Amino acid sequence: MNLVLFEDAGYSRLLPLVWLRPVWQLRCGRDRLIDKIQTHFGLRLVDVFCRPELADVVFETHAFIHREVGAAVTLVNGRLLVRGDVSPPAKGTAWVADGELLAATIEPKAFDSLDADLFVTEERLGEWISHLKPEAPPAEVGLIRYPWDLVGANAGELERQCREGGRIEGEVAAGAHLLHVDAIRVGAGAKISPGVVLDAEAGPIHIEPGVRIEPQVVVQGPCFLGRDSIVRAGAVLREGMSIGPVCRVGGECAASIFQGYANKQHDGFLGHSFVGSWVNLGADTVTSDLKNTYGTIRVAINGQPVESGQRFVGSCIGDHSKTGIGTILPTGCVIGVASNVFTQAGVPKFVPSFAWLTMDGMSRYRVDKAVEIARTVMDRRGCALSDAQAALLRDTAARASKMEAAGWC
Repeated sequence: MNLVLFEDAGYSRLLPLVWLRPVWQLRCGRDRLIDKIQTHFGLRLVDVFCRPELADVVFETHAFIHREVGAAVTLVNGRLLVRGDVSPPAKGTAWVADGELLAATIEPKAFDSLDADLFVTEERLGEWISHLKPEAPPAEVGLIRYPWDLVGANAGELERQCREGGRIEGEVAAGAHLLHVDAIRVGAGAKISPGVVLDAEAGPIHIEPGVRIEPQVVVQGPCFLGRDSIVRAGAVLREGMSIGPVCRVGGECAASIFQGYANKQHDGFLGHSFVGSWVNLGADTVTSDLKNTYGTIRVAINGQPVESGQRFVGSCIGDHSKTGIGTILPTGCVIGVASNVFTQAGVPKFVPSFAWLTMDGMSRYRVDKAVEIARTVMDRRGCALSDAQAALLRDTAARASKMEAAGWC
């Protein structure tokens, strides 16, 4: 059977995190949504339907195989969070919840008439679904609708996925303390310095190969540290942290996700937040994740307020954005792609993409400069900004200025 992923109109509620990536590449737990889908459906990924502006970048990173002609095609929403092994829908059947398509299986001849526009056009998609037999999805699956859904599901995913404890393959120095070692995994090539406390009594700790944890760090499970990341001396990582590959993390962090290739090297609190790739948070950057009233938090999605229903929501920070020293981010703050926040005079709850925010106010960041800086930053981590990625950054500047127009008012 063939597996095909698609993006639907719901991608817009996950901006700014998905301006530069398809929804299925978002991280939750120890891996990405696409990894969970492939693992638990047990099918080969043969094709995708994504936004056309992403196509060149997507096809740089995914090596697709030709689908089996004559085999059924299972279409899966890229926003699907899969928490266990599932069988695909039967042929002619669609999993639908709250009017949204989670997955469907169709005959191979019906696949050739599909296009990416079908899935992002709600009216067309609704008509297409009406020709399939609706079925309630299994309990193991659900849709990610907003960035805080990823953060909210993170600790549970870590508990579910990090079950390979008791394996210490890296270097653990004398003077490091491992509590409940049966729930701790230290990958080959990882180095744990003296004075480090790995406390897995409340949840597992999974440390990937090449991770370095400097002295006097406290890590509380559940926690995942991605390959080649560094945790700076004296840091405190509280429960529910997922740190993707090649990150630099310091200070105090709790219940947050780093997509990967991001820096928060210094003191300052980060809580209940999602940090995109190639982000740099300056020293003493602090996020608020709880209102003084203990009430639920409104979050500005694309500049428009949305009631989250959550009492804990920190910041959502798009790729290639940066904060200056001493920046204080308000509860439920959203910062777009390639924005620069260098002010201690009060950061608004929504900072649009390609914004330059200083004590003098907010202006538009030069797109050519943003691309140049992105190239420099990526080169420092041994990564090259491809022509397709540079073109996507430029395209995103134009698209975001329209989608996030409310943020400039």
